[in-house]
Amino acid sequence: MLSTPRWLALEVKYLDRARSFYESVLDLPVVREAEREVAFDVGKTELRLRAPGDVPRGGLHTHYALSVPSVAYDDWYERLDERFDLVEHQFGDTRSLYFDDPDGHCVELAGSNVDSLAVDGPVVVGLFEVVLEVEELEPARVFYQRLGFEPVDHGDERRRVRMTGGDVDLELWEPQLGLADGRGGVHVDWGITAEDAEIAADRVTRDALAIDEVESGFRIRDPDGHYLTLCEE
Repeated sequence: MLSTPRWLALEVKYLDRARSFYESVLDLPVVREAEREVAFDVGKTELRLRAPGDVPRGGLHTHYALSVPSVAYDDWYERLDERFDLVEHQFGDTRSLYFDDPDGHCVELAGSNVDSLAVDGPVVVGLFEVVLEVEELEPARVFYQRLGFEPVDHGDERRRVRMTGGDVDLELWEPQLGLADGRGGVHVDWGITAEDAEIAADRVTRDALAIDEVESGFRIRDPDGHYLTLCEE
């Protein structure tokens, strides 16, 4: 069983510029920093900005989605509309806005039913979606389903599949431009909590490019070159 996303790493060209952007635009607090990486607190997840270097690298042009309290959604829109050419979409009762960071990552902010939280102005409360670019959709779907993700939606007009894994949705896209011209990330590095990390990793031994036991659990490199670490609870 999969549950909480633990981190998502984005590759950035200039670490200082990217750090300033996420601090000033999204008010994210820094929880850890090193020479080539800065990590921000996003609820129970770390958003890691990583300068180019050793593998696993951060993802390039990664589309990902963050939750904000629905009661603060209009505040976020008003605040960001002054600076960005926002794109907005509505999914049922949920509204989402999209904009790009300085390195071409497509950031989505979606209203979430967490209105019981004490909200003092616009805040970000969590990561709920990651989009990966894959060469072929069906083999990628099978691979991630073996890891514990469950398909919940298939694209009609676009070649994509949405899967859910605990508290986060995973979208697999064949190369394309999505909503707000977002793209799936390439060589993405991220982590998620798994109840039986070793058992899940064993299910993809035949198809994974690599599986390594690391301090936090089992790091898997999928057939498209993405890294997913199944973290022990």
